[in-house]
Amino acid sequence: MSSASKGDRKASLDAASWLFNVVTSVAIILVNKALMATYGFSFATTLTGMHFATTTLLTVILKSLGYIQTSHLPKSDIIKFVLFANCSIVGMNVSLMWNSVGFYQIAKLTMIPVSCLLEVVLDNVRYSRDTKLSIILVLAGVAVCTVTDVSVNAKGFIAAVIAVCSTALQQYYVHYLQRKYSIGSFNLLGHTAPAQAASLLLVGPFMDYWLTNKRVDAYDYGLTSVLFIILSCTIAVGTNLSQFICIGRFTAVSFQVLGHMKTILVLFMGFIFFGKEGLNLHVVLGMTIAIAGMVWYGNASSKPGGKERRSFSLPTTKTQDYAALPVSSESVEKE
Repeated sequence: MSSASKGDRKASLDAASWLFNVVTSVAIILVNKALMATYGFSFATTLTGMHFATTTLLTVILKSLGYIQTSHLPKSDIIKFVLFANCSIVGMNVSLMWNSVGFYQIAKLTMIPVSCLLEVVLDNVRYSRDTKLSIILVLAGVAVCTVTDVSVNAKGFIAAVIAVCSTALQQYYVHYLQRKYSIGSFNLLGHTAPAQAASLLLVGPFMDYWLTNKRVDAYDYGLTSVLFIILSCTIAVGTNLSQFICIGRFTAVSFQVLGHMKTILVLFMGFIFFGKEGLNLHVVLGMTIAIAGMVWYGNASSKPGGKERRSFSLPTTKTQDYAALPVSSESVEKE
C-alpha cells in the first residue's frame, strides 16, 4: 500500500473516530438532560455505573465471539485507572453541587492546561507558539459562551481541583496504557469497565443520596423513564469506546481541545430542542471564536514542530482496524 493510500486511510479513520465520539457524546448529554430534567432521574453516579455495566456486557460478548483478543493489564494499573476515573466522575458531580455553574465551566476549561502540563512533564512534549495560541483561543471562545455567574467557596474549590486533576490523569492514562501495553480500545475497556461498573454501582446510590437527598430505589420507574435509561446505557457504550479510540489515536490534549466542539453542539442542540432563551449575540460570538480556535489548533498541531514528543520511552501502540469491529451506539454530565 502506497504512503498516500495509508495517509488517506488514517485520515478517514481519524475523522470517523471524531465523528463517532461527537455524535455519541452529544446524544448522551441530550438523552440524560431529558431523563434528569423531564423524568426526574437525578442519580448521575448510579447511572454512570449502569453505563459501565452495559459496556462490560458488550465486551464480554465480543470477547466470547472472538472479536477481542486476550491481553494482559497489571492489576495495579487497573486500580490506578479506576481510581482516577471514579474520582473524576464523583468530583465533577460534587463540584457542580458546591459551585456555581460558571465556576464549574471554568474548572472544566482548566483541564486543557493541566493535560498539557502532564504531557510536557511526563512525555517531554513541546508545543509551538501557534499551537499554544490556538488552545488559548479555544478556551476564550468556550468561556465566552458558557461562563456566566461565577462564585466559589473553599470546599467547592477543593472538589473542582480534585475533579480536574483526576480527569486529566484518567485521560492521560488512557493514552499511556494503550501505548505501553500495545492494546486497543476494546481491550482496555474490557479490563477497566468491570471494575468501574462494580465500584460505581456500589458507591453510586449512597453518593446520589448525599447529593440529591433522594434514594434511587425509591424512584418511580415508569415505562418511558426505563426506556430512556436503556437508551442512555446503549449510547454510553459508544461514548466510552469512542473516547478510548480518540485518546488512543491522538492525545488527551487533542481530545480536550477538539472535544469542545461537543460543548458547542450541545448548546446549539439545546437551543433547538429545549428553547432559545439563552441564544444571543454573546453566545454566537463565543461559538465562532471557539470553532476558529479548533480549526487553528488542528492546522497548527499537524505541522512539523507544532506538537512533538522529544523522547520516546514507551512502545508505539499497534493501530487496530476499528472499521472491522462491530460498533454499538463519557461519563454522565449532570445538567
